Formats: sequence, structure tokens, C-alpha cells
Amino acid sequence: MSISLVIGDGGVVPPPSVRPVANIIHDDAEAVAVARDIATRLGEGAVERDRKDLFPAAELDIYSTSGLWGMTVPRAYGGAEVSYVTVGNVIQVISAADSSIGQLTQNHLATVAVIRSAGTDEQKADLFAEILRGKRFGNAFSEIGTRTVSDLKTTFVREGQDVIVNGVKHYASGAIAADLVQIVALDDEGRGWLTIADRTASGLTVINDWAAFGQRGTGSGKVLIENVRIPEQRVIAAWKAYLPEKPTPDSAISQFIQAAIDAGIAEAAIAATENFVRTRTRSWVDSPAEKASDDPYTIHAFGGLHVRLSAAKALLDIAGRAIDEAINENSADSVAAAQIATAKAKILTTEIAIESTNRLFELAGTASTNRALGLDRFWRNARVHTLHDPVRWKYAIVGDYYLNGRRPPLHPWS
Repeated sequence: MSISLVIGDGGVVPPPSVRPVANIIHDDAEAVAVARDIATRLGEGAVERDRKDLFPAAELDIYSTSGLWGMTVPRAYGGAEVSYVTVGNVIQVISAADSSIGQLTQNHLATVAVIRSAGTDEQKADLFAEILRGKRFGNAFSEIGTRTVSDLKTTFVREGQDVIVNGVKHYASGAIAADLVQIVALDDEGRGWLTIADRTASGLTVINDWAAFGQRGTGSGKVLIENVRIPEQRVIAAWKAYLPEKPTPDSAISQFIQAAIDAGIAEAAIAATENFVRTRTRSWVDSPAEKASDDPYTIHAFGGLHVRLSAAKALLDIAGRAIDEAINENSADSVAAAQIATAKAKILTTEIAIESTNRLFELAGTASTNRALGLDRFWRNARVHTLHDPVRWKYAIVGDYYLNGRRPPLHPWS
């Protein structure tokens, strides 16, 4: 079952319904096997959902109750603590099925990383237990109308054992179907904290005004935060994860998951193109080939796409291993190495996602543009999702690192 993205009065979205307690993932092999097992079900109806602006409610429940949303919870707290190579593989599999569903995991898993890096022992015990039971985080981070994405206006003040949060958030991926909404808010010193509110908290309103032409199924709308009261136990000093004197790989983790989504889009687009060329596309008038799939120029083009996709996926694995090393070593050098490895992967996954979704139509031909087929969703999704952060800046930090020995900046976009 899917639900309309415009629900209720003015697009105000109700909280998610009760669902079963999540499965517990035990190791890396199980995580990958579960992802492959559920991917087909998640991909069913993707074209119709995109065309009709339907939110993948039932599909998201299948995904989150599978246990994959808890796969990075540390072993000390009952989780599998899978490697980030495995995380990358899982996100690619899910995103190839439906990239909107893959993206809905991104801020959740990034929040798990922040809890691990900056949470107190009590906060970790509390929140990791909730995650393993199947609770979903939804993002309330970005704002509009400021000079840069890192400039925020949302603030909180302390009142007794609680904090009171006020602000307006946009691009709130996941909030539409969250159990817990992580709101990034500033204290009186301008430091960023994660203030984690129940989705049903008084004063917290999720509105679907997501108007982008891609990633429609994320419902990345707006969150109004009006005197939302949050217990101090649910307020995490996220700024501590980005201290130069004690850095963590959280910035690389956030970017790594974004890159894996793009790789999944590219893989799905190439597979769809191949299927169309084999079954529908005609040979060009000047080609000696009887079938389009035997045309030498077409064969050459597919070879190039697969080479670049393989390179992107290989860099993702390298970045995953670098993140694992940075978690274990927790040094400035290992964190910078993880950031650089992730930037390299992000460059190639962005470029192959755009190239493969664009060449789909060039190689498949005019018939592939039939709106009923929904093949345009791959290009729209790739074009929108890859705008999260510009790859020209990824090239810059990689070049500066090798040429001048400068480490990348510590924030969620590097």
C-alpha cells in the first residue's frame, strides 16, 4: 500500500501507524542477504508511485522492520555494527529498487553515527534500544533563506530538565514517516545540537510541500517547530563530532551514504537501458547489425558505462574501509583519509548517475521516452539527489589534500 503525499488539511501529514517490532540483524552477511531479499518488493510499483506522487508507506515499513535501519548500532548495545562497506552495498541494493526509499535511510543512519560519536552513555543506551526496536528517525536540518546551508536560525533554550525549540526546517527527508525527528538547533553559543523530538510532540508539524521533480517519494517537505518541548536526555551535542582536536568520521559517513544512493540509481538505470535495448530498440539505419544490441557503437557505450560504474563502486568500497579504519583509530589523519576516499567515490557516483540516466534515452531511442514507461524517473532522481553537494568542491578538497596537505573541513558535507 502507498499513500498520497498530500494528506489532510494543507498537506499536514499525520504520524506513522504502529508497526511490528523490527528484526535484529546479526552480521554483515545477513544485512546484505536481507537487502537483496526485500529489494524486489520495494521496487514493485515504483513507476506508479512516482507518477501519482504516492509515498511508499508499506514499502518503508517492510524496509525498516527488516532490521536494516539498526545495522550500524554498536555491538555493545545489541546491534550488528556492520562494516561501512556493507552499509554501502545495502544502500546501493535498496536504491536500485527505489532511490527515494534508499534516501529515507540516509539521515537515520547519519544520526546513528552522531549518537555513537557524541551521545552520552545514557543517550546511547536509550536511543540505540529504540532504533533496534524499529524506530525511524526523520530529518529536520536544512533551512532556506540563509547565506549557506550551514547557517541556521533554529534555536533552543533550556527550561528546567527540558529544552524549548523554535524554527522552520525544509528538505526534511524522512520526517513525513518518522517516529523521532532529529532537529538541528543552535544553543546560545551558536553550536549545533541534535534535539530529538517525538513525531507526535506538541508544536511539531510536518507539512508536505515537496515540489522537486525527482526523489518524489521522499516527501522531503517542511517541519514547523513551535515551542516544542524536548527532554534534555534527548539533546545530543552534535557539534562535538566535528572538533578539529578530536574529529570523527561522521562527515564522511553522511557523504558516503549519499554516494551509495547515486550508485544504486546508476546501476538501475543501466540495467533498464540494457533491457530496453535488447527487447525494444531498433538498429540504426546505417548499422549492419540485425539487432540494436549487436551494434558496435552501442556495445562500446555500454562497455564504458560498466567500466565507470565498476570504478565508482570500487571507490565506495575503499571509502567504506577507510571509514571503518577512522572509527577504530579516531585520529585526525584517519578521519581526513576517510573524507578524501569518500569524496573520490562521491565524484564518480555523481558522474555515473548523471551519465547513465542521460544515456538511457540516447541508447534506447525515442520509444523509451513514453511517459507510461516511467524511465525518466531515473534521470530526474539522479539530477535531484546529486544536488545535495556540488562535486566541484569534492575535486577541490581532493586536490588541496594532495597538493598542499590540507585536510578537508569538518562538517556534514565533506
